[in-house]
Amino acid sequence: MKKALTIAGSDSCGGAGIQADIKTMTMNGVYAMSAVTALTAQNTTGVTGIMEASPEFLGRQLDAVFEDIFPDAVKIGMVSSAELIEVIADKLKYYKARNIVVDPVMVATSGARLIAEDAVETLKKRLLPLATVITPNIPEAEILSGMTIKDEADMEKAVEVLHGLYGCSVLVKGGHRINDANDVLFGPEDVRPIWFKGQRIDNPNTHGTGCTLSSAIASNLAKGYTLAESVKLAKEYLSGALAFKLDLGKGSGPMAHNFALFEEGCHE
Repeated sequence: MKKALTIAGSDSCGGAGIQADIKTMTMNGVYAMSAVTALTAQNTTGVTGIMEASPEFLGRQLDAVFEDIFPDAVKIGMVSSAELIEVIADKLKYYKARNIVVDPVMVATSGARLIAEDAVETLKKRLLPLATVITPNIPEAEILSGMTIKDEADMEKAVEVLHGLYGCSVLVKGGHRINDANDVLFGPEDVRPIWFKGQRIDNPNTHGTGCTLSSAIASNLAKGYTLAESVKLAKEYLSGALAFKLDLGKGSGPMAHNFALFEEGCHE
């Protein structure tokens, strides 16, 4: 069985963060491991508290994983401080990690800011250049590129600009403001941007969609799929989780990461 590691924050209600990542990786057929960057007090209505892991302890978690069960892919999500980003970058380089997917999480679905201002610069300088692919949404792509993104032409320009800045492949997700679910990919092997058209699903419960998509991409890379294939399969999985229309909580609720079990009649 292939293995994948998530390096991210914990979501106490299970819809995003390492909980969503582990569910996604498991349902996508890989063995899931985790290194926790922070604990959050969080539910579908918002984030009420964040308690970071110390840089030393995060480093110990990463050593424990890489020295025993070396991951075939690594997904990185919420990392709220520059010090933690430095540790992650150092460990990934030291262990020569492969298939690195960075979801540059900056703001929660509820609107809560999840990264310090100074950490954004460290993210740009130390972590993004190590990535196989980064998966920003529109607001995140604007921050990382310095562009204003108003339409699909801007999205195409943004992926090329971001690739030029950081040297990695870039998947800009169009769910914020631009279109329903169309994402665009560009990278070193691409002559031109590749569009992945998404299915419009009428579901207001979208907590953890970014975590889920990036974890599914990492899972597929771990299994040996190309990046384009990994994105396609990940979007299909995300659409299935949204289409199940799980409705939990008082705010933007989580998705049914285990929807396939219900489709197979395993549970009622």
